[in-house]
Amino acid sequence: MIILIWGGEAAANTTPGKSAGIMSRSCPTRTAAIIKRGVRRTFSKETLFKRLPITSWLPKYNLECFEGDLMAGFTVGLTVIPQGIAYAVVAGLPPNYGLYSSFMGCFMYLIFGSCKDITIGPTAIMAIMTHEYSGNGGPDFAVLLCFLTGLIILAAGFCNLGFLINFISKPVICGFTSAAAITIASSQLKGLFGLSYSSDGIIETYKNLFKHIGETRWQDLTLGISTIIILLLLRKLKDLKAVKVQVTDEMKTRIWKKCVFLLSVGRNAIVVIIALIIAYALDHHQPFIITGEVQPGLPAFKVPPFSTVINGTNLTFSDMVLDVGSGIAVIPLISIIESIAIASAFSGGKTIDATQEMFALGFCNLVGSFAQSMPVTGSFTRTAVNATSGVKTPAGGIVTGILVILALAFLTAYFKFIPKASLAAVIICAVIFMIEYDIVVPVWKARRLDELTLWGSFLCCLFWKLEYGILVGAGINLAILLFGIARPKVKTDIIKKQDGDEPAYVVVEPTNGLFYPSVEYVRATVSKAGLTTGQGSLTVVVDCSHFTGIDFTAAKGLGSLCLDFEKRQQNLVFTNVPPSVKKGLQSINEDIKIATSPDELHSLLRSSYPAAAVNITCTTGRSSTGVSRLEGEDPDLTNPLLEVSTLPKPVICERET
Repeated sequence: MIILIWGGEAAANTTPGKSAGIMSRSCPTRTAAIIKRGVRRTFSKETLFKRLPITSWLPKYNLECFEGDLMAGFTVGLTVIPQGIAYAVVAGLPPNYGLYSSFMGCFMYLIFGSCKDITIGPTAIMAIMTHEYSGNGGPDFAVLLCFLTGLIILAAGFCNLGFLINFISKPVICGFTSAAAITIASSQLKGLFGLSYSSDGIIETYKNLFKHIGETRWQDLTLGISTIIILLLLRKLKDLKAVKVQVTDEMKTRIWKKCVFLLSVGRNAIVVIIALIIAYALDHHQPFIITGEVQPGLPAFKVPPFSTVINGTNLTFSDMVLDVGSGIAVIPLISIIESIAIASAFSGGKTIDATQEMFALGFCNLVGSFAQSMPVTGSFTRTAVNATSGVKTPAGGIVTGILVILALAFLTAYFKFIPKASLAAVIICAVIFMIEYDIVVPVWKARRLDELTLWGSFLCCLFWKLEYGILVGAGINLAILLFGIARPKVKTDIIKKQDGDEPAYVVVEPTNGLFYPSVEYVRATVSKAGLTTGQGSLTVVVDCSHFTGIDFTAAKGLGSLCLDFEKRQQNLVFTNVPPSVKKGLQSINEDIKIATSPDELHSLLRSSYPAAAVNITCTTGRSSTGVSRLEGEDPDLTNPLLEVSTLPKPVICERET
């Protein structure tokens, strides 16, 4: 294959005996040149700035950036500590693993991240997916999943597969996110009510909830509901006009408003600390179900576990991979989708380099697995907090990461007093705003078929499994897309009378490109137009202006269409044919009639078959440029805004032979 490509010119200008020698000498030289160009391009300054974004913003770093990053990083740190503990519980892991997962992503995204607002760490969706695929295996399975997720995302980045994310539409993502939010919130109801039961799926969750509702602990329920109310009130506090900083505010007013803002965005940490203090004070007569012992200290930095022991059984790496199953593919996919969707939402209109985000996310997971992290991705809640806190660069992640490390080093002994009801309240308040109910009406107005995608993915994610819901939604999207390609709209124009001696003819214009899924439909539509509209005798002109290309099947189908018209002695002409389409058509039928200009079309119309050379004379004595319609659609007879019909007066025509 290489000889054919690179040796073609040499082979054309040399004798057969010399061709092999020339090509054998030129191929290594050309290959070496290609490799050198690739190396120069890879290690160029432009590539360095693109793949290591820190090199572009770090030289411009100043005191103003430091102030914004310090405030934002501290605020996000107050949010991620209680959320990390709560998401570890959702994932079925010890609470300290949520904190292990909360700092390494901050440091890695600092180097490779391209969006200043994004914070990488544990999220509700990643937690529930981790629980689904590693819940029975414990922390070793979760850490291995994190390692494999990083490897797969990095591999996808090196292969430039970022464009594949575009095939998963917004309705699919919204359906998945909303279903995941409802599932996560439902799973926390048992902690809110102080109950203890296990369940699989949302239906079983509510069955067990109502079954054990009589065992509700009023202390936990009171604390949980109170926490939810306080969290919702504090969430709205930062949106009040009275606490927004104005240019004319004095320094004291600015400081007061900043404190109120910090109180609002740091609400998760504040309510958890208050609940912890209450539980600690009442420890002698503990009224709440508390988190329990949390392993103190920083995680041990070590290689991810490639084998483990479960209930006395030694599991090898292959055994662990088999147990994880489809999670190896599903978790990286969801991680990429969530992170890139968040980057797009906070990009400020800038184009997001999906491949670069894959590199950043891959390194966050890969390196994080050496710190015993579970799979991580971008967090919408913490990213929103980061943006509203005035972050200037990704360096805000350093402050967040250091705050988490300090909490692990000095505060883990107190984390055991955190009531589970307060953690459940934090999770519920975080995920209920992920339910995108407000998208239903805009989707209906934009394109009603997308409602099938939205509700298909939502219901399957909610009542079946999250990963299957994504596949179903993407499948519905693909089916709709393919149907539109296979059944393009075809516009038919009836030219009843032309000036001069040019015969009447019918113009058929497919409004989409032509490839193999649609060729039979277009062939049948053009043939029908020739028999009905063209009365089996008028010339049919196919306008190919919308054709961007043609494949062999489509060219073969149009060749068969030409034969159909030849058999009934009806003229068929193609016009506005792009060069690539013309080449494909002539490869099947060299005698195909293609008009490359209006004059050539006029000539072909005049030289039609005798049976097609039919004049249509109108009794009104004037020309009519015909009626335009779309195949499969009824013509609009009247305009309801006017009192009379908008169609021209009927024209009675007679055929003259």
